[in-house]
Amino acid sequence: MKVLVTGVAGFIGMHCAQRLTARGDEVVGVDNLSPYYSVQLKRDRLKQLRIAFHELDIANAAAFSNLFQSEEPEAVLHLAAQPGVRYSLENPAAYIESNLVGFANVLECCRQHPPGHLVFASSSSVYGANTELPWSESQNVDHPVSLYAATKKSNELMAHAYSHLFGLNATALRYFTVYGPWGRPDMSPMLFARAILDEKPIPVFNHGDMQRDFTYVDDIVEGTLRVLDHPQRYAVYNIGNHQPVGLLDYIAALERALGKKARLDMKPMQPGDVKATYADTTALARAVGFAPSTSLELGLERFAAWFRQYYGGT
Repeated sequence: MKVLVTGVAGFIGMHCAQRLTARGDEVVGVDNLSPYYSVQLKRDRLKQLRIAFHELDIANAAAFSNLFQSEEPEAVLHLAAQPGVRYSLENPAAYIESNLVGFANVLECCRQHPPGHLVFASSSSVYGANTELPWSESQNVDHPVSLYAATKKSNELMAHAYSHLFGLNATALRYFTVYGPWGRPDMSPMLFARAILDEKPIPVFNHGDMQRDFTYVDDIVEGTLRVLDHPQRYAVYNIGNHQPVGLLDYIAALERALGKKARLDMKPMQPGDVKATYADTTALARAVGFAPSTSLELGLERFAAWFRQYYGGT
């Protein structure tokens, strides 16, 4: 199967492309190598792949349409996006351009040259400040608390409209706090690991009174590819570990993985953040027979080993 993967130089994109090629699929990768974080890290991820890579921006409708038409992918895994909750307060235009304009271009290409399935990344952020835990796909998600979350909810609505109007098979995946080797430098595992090894303080928001449903990247990839292989007219699934972990417990697990103690700098809650995330994965398990289960301890051990190898540090 020929699979077009957007955001292929990204964290999840790289791991998915790696698994797709390992199982014998042909991968066509697209990424604009945005400088939002280290371009060198993105290039190093690409070095791990054996794919046809195209450096272009999905917001460029003409360029993306030309590529899509020439490649005629049988499936599309759309992972390109401007990520990050806090950055959406600083640079909202980047989210409009990539997450809305870019996604509209993806949908238009899929309408004109229909693939067997479009699977795209949504986010647990769409649940906003919902207090009923665990979060399930049947809950109302009309009250986002960040622009990033609003764009991801918009993606779900846009895809639903295209599915209804044009018969597009489309599935949204609400990812929950993904971590692991080759992760994003703006995410807490990377930030915290660097701070611990450099003996610098870690900012601990809401004074540590937070929980996250940390999901190891291999579990994310397994769930994503199983969904990709089971086209539906329209569906939405959570992909999370179904085991929320307290922020201070998470830091303690990372300390053990690195063999070094952290210095904590307690801070108030940040705008756009939520206190807890917790995925109900019943629907995913029912649909594809899989739910993430990698323990935080094992995942952080693997992450720490990669971090030391890639960045160095004692």
